[in-house]
Amino acid sequence: MATLKINAPEWTAANTSVNTTNTKVNNNIWNKLMAFADSQAPNKTIWFMFSLVSQGVLFLPIPAFLLYYYNAPIAILAVTLVLFFSNIIAGMGGLGIRSLLGLFAFSVLVHITMLLVFIL
Repeated sequence: MATLKINAPEWTAANTSVNTTNTKVNNNIWNKLMAFADSQAPNKTIWFMFSLVSQGVLFLPIPAFLLYYYNAPIAILAVTLVLFFSNIIAGMGGLGIRSLLGLFAFSVLVHITMLLVFIL
């Protein structure tokens, strides 16, 4: 029986630099984020499916909500569909895990921004 193996993220970056004055390792947030993304490379299919399901359930209804209740322009629908289909193409086209997670994070930020702009 096949089981899913979720890799534990490695929070230390592979390319850390050592400061010679106080021998402090340079572990900033960007390096930790890149180390997490690299550790999730074997789980690229799971992240692709998570991206599709979450966007289909959470983000695709946003244009209907904004168009009906807040009289948003039709460009909201175009932006949502472009982001949704770009995630599909990126995942099916074999884009790297860093780019796949980055595109998903960008989609989340764009949709949150659209909600904040029209609701507030």
